[in-house]
Amino acid sequence: MASDTPAPLRRTPLDSAHRDAGATMVDFAGWSMPLRYRSETAEHLAVRRGVGVFDLSHMGEIEVVGREAGAALDHAVVSDLSRLADRRAKYTMLCAPDGGVLDDLIVYRLEADRWLVVANAANSELVAAELTSRVAGFDARVEDRCADWALVAVQGPRTLGVLSPLVDGDLGALRYYTIAPARLSGAEVLLARTGYTGEDGFEVLVRPEDALLVWDRVLAAGDPEGRDARPVPAGLAARDTLRLEAGMPLYGHELSTSRSPYEAGLGRIVSRNGDFVGHEALAARAAAPPAERLAGLVAAGRRVPRAGYRVLSADGARQVGQVTSGAPSPSLGRPIAMAYLEAALTAPGTRLAVEVRGSSEAVEVVELPFYRRPG
Repeated sequence: MASDTPAPLRRTPLDSAHRDAGATMVDFAGWSMPLRYRSETAEHLAVRRGVGVFDLSHMGEIEVVGREAGAALDHAVVSDLSRLADRRAKYTMLCAPDGGVLDDLIVYRLEADRWLVVANAANSELVAAELTSRVAGFDARVEDRCADWALVAVQGPRTLGVLSPLVDGDLGALRYYTIAPARLSGAEVLLARTGYTGEDGFEVLVRPEDALLVWDRVLAAGDPEGRDARPVPAGLAARDTLRLEAGMPLYGHELSTSRSPYEAGLGRIVSRNGDFVGHEALAARAAAPPAERLAGLVAAGRRVPRAGYRVLSADGARQVGQVTSGAPSPSLGRPIAMAYLEAALTAPGTRLAVEVRGSSEAVEVVELPFYRRPG
């Protein structure tokens, strides 16, 4: 007889550090994760102005290895990955045969026959199973490496100044969307110049036994130019508002099995020549303009359009879409949201409304992203 007792939450190697720092811990995809430490707004602004440090050890790490690993991934996901040079990365998606999104991924080519796939925490088991099925017939195999890595993200405009003294070698030479082995405070790590905040930064893959060392050393580091305070730990709440301002989709909100990359405005990542799972369905969607598209909304007042709220015509007479993510924007000082809207209503400047707790609140359609980092 199946037990009704829920499985205990998984804990990252940094769990004790979060609790010692007074973090508010929440259940996120079966993991106990820090939502915030003290102020999510302060954490958000620290990333925009200085440096924030995130524990992302709940994310899924999966390797595809073998002589035909690149060709196998070309078949499995929507992008041509085999063309990547060693130590380069690409954002892509794993789609169902009907074109719906199963997960969005970052894939790193570590070396000729070894690729690292980073999946969302809630989907890591599904991604591993799908990849295993899709590489059958290729000289390649899938290895679940989730237990082998912790992941720490260091994000913000002062990141180079903070991390460079801790890392052997020239950190600035690592270009955007590249990855390389390095030593950070004596720990062997993989450094990827990637992120989910709209700022420059690095994601540090580190062995679980070294994760606390890396976390503590980064948080204790100071900017050698002395213009900002030490890095601050940041939780899931700040990560969500940062990615929202940057117009980055979140699986389960902007991305799902009921949406294709085209509705989400990400058709550019789909190979037009590939023979991947879902290519016929996605070719058909590319040929027919989508009925709905993802767009940005800025509220005229202070009430926040939240996920699931109905988007209405300006006069409130009919529903024209639905909010997928919404929050107050610390950078803009106004509530913002992303929503799927009727395609004819996605032009910037279009006036609409959102139903917020029974009342109609004015919003304006804007181009995504809401925020771009200076320079």
